[in-house]
Amino acid sequence: MTTLTLLGSTGSIGTQALEVVARGGYVVEALAAGGGNLRLLAEQVVDHDVPRVAVSRGDAGEVRDAVAAVAAERGRSAPPVEVHVGDDAVAELAGTGSDVVLNGVTGSVGLEPTLAALRAGSRLALANKESLVVGGALVRAARQHPDQIVPVDSEHSAMAQALRSGTHAEVARLVLTASGGPFRGRRRAELTDVTAAEALAHPTWDMGPVVTVNSATLVNKGLELIEAHLLFDVPTEDITVVVHPQSVVHSMVEFADGSTIAQASPPDMRLPIALALSWPVRPQQVIAPCRWDEPTSWTFEPLDEDTFRGVRLARQAAAASATHPAAFNAANEECVAAFLAGRLGFLAITDILEQVLAEHDGAPAAGLDLATVQAAEAWARRRARELVDAR
Repeated sequence: MTTLTLLGSTGSIGTQALEVVARGGYVVEALAAGGGNLRLLAEQVVDHDVPRVAVSRGDAGEVRDAVAAVAAERGRSAPPVEVHVGDDAVAELAGTGSDVVLNGVTGSVGLEPTLAALRAGSRLALANKESLVVGGALVRAARQHPDQIVPVDSEHSAMAQALRSGTHAEVARLVLTASGGPFRGRRRAELTDVTAAEALAHPTWDMGPVVTVNSATLVNKGLELIEAHLLFDVPTEDITVVVHPQSVVHSMVEFADGSTIAQASPPDMRLPIALALSWPVRPQQVIAPCRWDEPTSWTFEPLDEDTFRGVRLARQAAAASATHPAAFNAANEECVAAFLAGRLGFLAITDILEQVLAEHDGAPAAGLDLATVQAAEAWARRRARELVDAR
């Protein structure tokens, strides 16, 4: 049985991962969550007999009480559970040496758990793209072998699968697909008065609010471009983003001879999650496949980078310095929070990102450490908040 530590268990990735785990073959050694949904966390502990839990905020007694209440409702005695609380609790749990650590935390707070899992020798099923974007050089240095990180994002899972068709030297470019989000086809002038509710109405995927807004601005695709560059060691100029509204072709790899290998499947995150947990072995019958005996059509469109500038800004960040991606992500997190709170307009998100990137001094990859990355993040957050307040 494969032992598993699941970070971000009450989020979208975490709940779907536990659906996969329920099929069998895994022992859940630990769960980590923010602490905002103790009822769901307690249900997960009871359902999967989890002995260890970490929450970044809250009280250990409240966690145990929630577990006892759920167990009593189900006519069971409360399982003994070790509870860790605090800013370092999630990273501590990630570094305990499970066979697999699935990092489904949202945001750059996932960096330290990512590093802890890699240093402990666990295979890292990575859904927290921000940790790689923010600490790319640190994450690559902590990786003990090339296959230690297995991507969970559907796009990077697709690339990892397609890359098995050839050697690294045979790769011409990566083709990263995007659904286009809820505002596909609109021009910049048509997005002036976009509301948070409209931005959260994604046409294909059911995700958390931050990722969903990032998909509306296409900043998420910019983060994914940086992630693909770092995961697969392909220059950003050799990564193309195309809009594919059906979200069935999850990404492609074009090879030097002109062949293109695409991975296609219905838009269901349980498939890349299950593959990341069992990599490199394919699990059996995770979802129903595409129906090839029914009429269907797929379309591909160029990305409108004048309206959706997130990808262009991400390229600039990746080229500028080792800490520009950290500043890009941190400023974006602040802007998205302000937008969701009604304090910032939709178009102003990328306007502020552009200004923060232009003002950031940057640091080289040589000699980069965690403190330098964290300082870049802290500066970018402060500057983004100043610019939000000024508006």
